[in-house]
Amino acid sequence: MEKKGRLLTIGQFAALHGINKKTLMWYDEIGLFRPALVNPENGYRYYSYCQSALLETILLLRELDVPIEEIQAFMKNRSAAGMERLLGEQIEALNQTMARLRAVQKTLCLHRRNMQTLLTMDLSEISLVHKKASCFVTVDIDRHTPFDRQVEMITAQTKKYRLRRLHDASYGTMIAVNSLQNGDFEDYSKLFIEIPFPIKKEGLHTQPAGNYVRAFYTDSGKNAVQCYQRIFGYAARHGLALSGFSYETIINKNVIDRAEDALVQIEIPAKPNPPA
Repeated sequence: MEKKGRLLTIGQFAALHGINKKTLMWYDEIGLFRPALVNPENGYRYYSYCQSALLETILLLRELDVPIEEIQAFMKNRSAAGMERLLGEQIEALNQTMARLRAVQKTLCLHRRNMQTLLTMDLSEISLVHKKASCFVTVDIDRHTPFDRQVEMITAQTKKYRLRRLHDASYGTMIAVNSLQNGDFEDYSKLFIEIPFPIKKEGLHTQPAGNYVRAFYTDSGKNAVQCYQRIFGYAARHGLALSGFSYETIINKNVIDRAEDALVQIEIPAKPNPPA
């Protein structure tokens, strides 16, 4: 600008900052941001270009959803310390929002991947896939744990780790590979919820990174046994050692109405057998 001291009409000043002039009129009415000059004859408001930085600060804080009352308090006692504190608070709030959005994105990608699996894969096949490490909250169960008690425990963990809803994360059941190899296909020992955002807390279960044998079965005890027997045969033919836990997740829960239509995904850590 050639003449920084030149006064601008309310329309010009509003256009300069990409806002409606009614916004400037409201800011004036509540005492948040006043014009440099008001014509006493016609009441027209005029603004100085030098006021731009101040208005942009207000607009930035409004964009961050800082309450008007907070902005007014800051504007009455502006200082570097006050600005630093306010910006620090907003940066922290933004970090939390971005973490939540990343978690939501991860969940959406998981659901989409499950739908792509349903649409494109031969679900009768067994495959070897590579997975990144994941962090799980787990609750211990056994075959005698009532379903309503399982729901209570999962709900408590959802609240404890500040998951907004259970469906914000992947969840399922775990059964030790040792139990499966001993023929006990109903010895489920844990329920898990995957934490979709970075977290450092004791007592969490890490699903290790590495290769996993993946298979699918429709939700019934008979089908589960047959699927695990096929997995053991696959591992033997390919020289793989299964270890840790089998992680079971229903991948079509978003598109079914009946429990008997559930399609369960099995994933078990697998490594090459050591040389004899």
